[in-house]
Amino acid sequence: MPDQRQTRFAHITKAHPCFNEKLHDRVGRVHVPIAPRCNIHCKFCTRDINECERRPGVTGRLMTADDAIKHVEKVKEEMPISVIGVAGPGDALANEETFEFFKKASKKFPDLLKCMSTNGLLLPDRADELAELGINTVTVTVNAVDPEIGEKIYSFVVYKDKVYHGREAFEVLSRNQLEGIEKLAERGIIVKVNSVLIPGLNDEHIVDIAREVKKRGASLMNIIPLIPMGEMKDYPRPTCEQIERVRNEVEKIIPVFRACTQCRADAYGIPGKKEADKHLDMTPASHY
Repeated sequence: MPDQRQTRFAHITKAHPCFNEKLHDRVGRVHVPIAPRCNIHCKFCTRDINECERRPGVTGRLMTADDAIKHVEKVKEEMPISVIGVAGPGDALANEETFEFFKKASKKFPDLLKCMSTNGLLLPDRADELAELGINTVTVTVNAVDPEIGEKIYSFVVYKDKVYHGREAFEVLSRNQLEGIEKLAERGIIVKVNSVLIPGLNDEHIVDIAREVKKRGASLMNIIPLIPMGEMKDYPRPTCEQIERVRNEVEKIIPVFRACTQCRADAYGIPGKKEADKHLDMTPASHY
């Protein structure tokens, strides 16, 4: 890792609970659910609005950029927060509200780290904007780098008003993900890569992903277990032993984050403390 990037990464790990296990039960973050639209379909993904499920792609309600600013202000009064982020329930980069929010948040909360999660499809097109907005970290979900595997994970990709299917869809997505990671790293933005471990499909392949994203400039990886849903509802959940084995192999290549709680798009609070980790109600209190 080049010296400058190493310095930035060290700074992030001192403040971001999703980059440092030691902070996971001490420091909070706020996810603002302002990004409902998505431009790809992962076969394991089901987006929803509800108060019950604790998983990515779910929120109690959607917010505008202005709503999100007020929400962050309120949460900051209640608990120690070091990070504000956009993690869905769709893709952060596929929603202009994301950019509007970060423009306002940069002025309103200059002390907070700014992060987002993305499938990476639009990264090559929008990396410069992210750098201009002062985004500190971007998490990119990369589930394959081999087309034979990748085409089985994604149903379709919509890029520049064209719909792609099958292998072509994966090739467009993968090319943009890897190019996007390079562009972010070149612009001083720290990249974490999430990979969903899908037993029998990509479990033996995640080490290859690690090698490729490390080469492109990623600083950290997070291997998360498949939640069997959607078109992958009949796949088995990975066992703890499977996850640990893959993490150990990947850790020989790139640092691995091991405390991910696979949180909701509207999660706020301290992720490592169940009683201090919250999410939005479907009806805001101000409604009553």
